Amino acid sequence: MASTPEKKVKDKCVKLIQSYPQTYYFYPVMTGFGRSGIPDIICCIQGQFLAIECKAGDNKPTALQDRELQKINEAGGVSLVINETNLTMLDEILKGLTHGTKP
Repeated sequence: MASTPEKKVKDKCVKLIQSYPQTYYFYPVMTGFGRSGIPDIICCIQGQFLAIECKAGDNKPTALQDRELQKINEAGGVSLVINETNLTMLDEILKGLTHGTKP
């Protein structure tokens, strides 16, 4: 089965996350009991909460996804929208979080 463009972005994000020490991550599974709009990857990096919404190409988050990302930021976490062109931003955020610097 071929990977979708978004799956390729998710795989690159996870590979980058795994390259940093003391990181925990998972993909939330949406079931009938979950909440819609939750980001694709949830991480904890040395006590810091990071949520990543992965998009391919020019795709943008839905209004529901934007709302969840905003709520995460308001709660003191870090949320990002990552695609093929801004993976370096994720790397910089991970570097900062592993060194105790919050963006």
